[in-house]
Amino acid sequence: MTYEGWGTPPVEPISQHFVVCGGNALAHRLVLELVEHYEVPVVVLVADRDRDHAPRIEQLAGVSAVVEYSSITDEALRAVSIGTARGLALVEGDDQENIHAALSAQGHNPNIRIVLRMFNQRLGENIERLLRNGAALSGSATAAPAFAAAALGRPNSVAVGGRFLHIAFDEAITADRLCIVADRIDRQDVGRIRLMPEQEGDSAEFVRLAREFGDDGPVRVGGAEVPDPRRPAGAAGPAAQEEATGAVSAALDDQGGVAALQVLPVEPREPINWARRLRWRLLDTARYFTSARMRLVLLIALAAVLMAFSVLWYLSRDFGWTVYISLLDLAGAAQPDQPADIAAGTGTGGAWQRAAQVVITLCGITFAPVATAIVVEALASGRRGQPRNPSAGTREHVIVVGLGNVGTRVASQLHELGVPVVCMERDPQARGIAAVRALGIPVVLGDGPFEEQLRRARLKHSRAVVAVSGDDATNLEAALEARHGNPEVRVVVRLFDDDFAGHFYATLDNAASRSVSYLAAPAFAAALMGREVLGTLSVFRHVLLIAELTVEDGSGLIGMNRHDLEDPGGVRVIAARVARSPHLQWNYADRTRRLGPGDQIVVAATRSGFARLNTVLAEED
Repeated sequence: MTYEGWGTPPVEPISQHFVVCGGNALAHRLVLELVEHYEVPVVVLVADRDRDHAPRIEQLAGVSAVVEYSSITDEALRAVSIGTARGLALVEGDDQENIHAALSAQGHNPNIRIVLRMFNQRLGENIERLLRNGAALSGSATAAPAFAAAALGRPNSVAVGGRFLHIAFDEAITADRLCIVADRIDRQDVGRIRLMPEQEGDSAEFVRLAREFGDDGPVRVGGAEVPDPRRPAGAAGPAAQEEATGAVSAALDDQGGVAALQVLPVEPREPINWARRLRWRLLDTARYFTSARMRLVLLIALAAVLMAFSVLWYLSRDFGWTVYISLLDLAGAAQPDQPADIAAGTGTGGAWQRAAQVVITLCGITFAPVATAIVVEALASGRRGQPRNPSAGTREHVIVVGLGNVGTRVASQLHELGVPVVCMERDPQARGIAAVRALGIPVVLGDGPFEEQLRRARLKHSRAVVAVSGDDATNLEAALEARHGNPEVRVVVRLFDDDFAGHFYATLDNAASRSVSYLAAPAFAAALMGREVLGTLSVFRHVLLIAELTVEDGSGLIGMNRHDLEDPGGVRVIAARVARSPHLQWNYADRTRRLGPGDQIVVAATRSGFARLNTVLAEED
């Protein structure tokens, strides 16, 4: 039997270290981020060293110690030297447990930087006010936009200064792009992708032309080249150079695709016109008439009502009165003729009219139960607390498999974009069921085979399947089963393992893979260092961070220009706001202007590039 703290080597006296509490995928990625890119000492507190990602965390080079405690108690915090720690990340457990641990850690070390994972973002904002130096982030909220955008086949965006940054690929790149962020893109080998490649400046082509036609190049007279005595014998002329340039261009084409960062004035919504919505509503009503016998009875009754209506209209010659009396007859509220009225000749008139009213009344008895059932189903299904099933009118929807934190966020974001959504969940107690039910999103519950569950979710009529459960194998099974049932459907899969994801990309087309921990860990690491990341953008399995930095008095950024920031690599300055200026200047052209107090810059950076910036910014601390 293992007791708390047993089997763990004692933590040697250590200070200015970072403590990560958790043994899940996010903790694994966060520790990797801290030791590889920020190069800081890390102590990890796990509940069980033999479960989840704890064994892999323990093998990471740069981890100072892995301490085992079943819960985050005061004793556990003392065991990881919380009193001398620089930062604490709480990335496992529910919201209540993380809040309790954060307040306890603050009691031991009032100046410690605390970052805690919170699903309830509103509660997280209130908790930040209680912490002297803390931030509450949601891993699912950080990663969900990438999954939702991948399901729709478009890149996700990050809001900056009233505009939206997104990544465009190849033919979608426009002339007003901000910068090239990736090249060598190949779906068959996503490991070849190169982020933030070195690129020539805007004047590179003019410099090349000046060298060709100026003092250092040949002189052309009347379209013919005059031999340049300064050029060595055997040197290639323009024709040969052009041929060589073509060969180089062909070689570049073979290197794969390109991705660029662009700006949109508004975030595009998914257009769904009213005609399609009306069609879906009409098809939706068909679920009440699934029985062939019921459809036959209702059609006969409808035909009888129309014939009787025609008789009444022929006899009265008044369309409005005919509609009025027919509706009363259908509801069983018409006043019949009395024998005395017939004898006196004051009745409504004629045996044909009375027969027609009787037919309409009898047919009304047939329609009333069906109408009642439709109203009860529509109004009472939500009150019973049960999620509603997808209807026959569900078309061009996205199926979200798994209603954990991530699945719930993805379904909610797609719903906000106006995209029809159907959710699948095996656990009837999953926390996301109530949330999506409140939005009116259909849910397929049950522990049956994926084939049957996807059929109930109307896979044949769906546009995409997003598998975001916490297990890679389950997600892959759902994706493969979906592709088998509908070869045209787009599949988006949550996968932690990079090698697994590489094989996935190489095997399936019209597919995408994302990792929640890979998307969220850079934001948590930056927050742990006291920096705020506006959002993350994904290039296949790679991540770019978008951050806004303010130059404060004493900051290490003072006196630096764009060359100083960008030349070491991994960083692009995409916008700047000069002190006392109210507007951002996109693609700021002045590369030599040095930053001063009050200036703000917006950067796109790789993980290592942002870590290098943090080293510069640390000088102000």
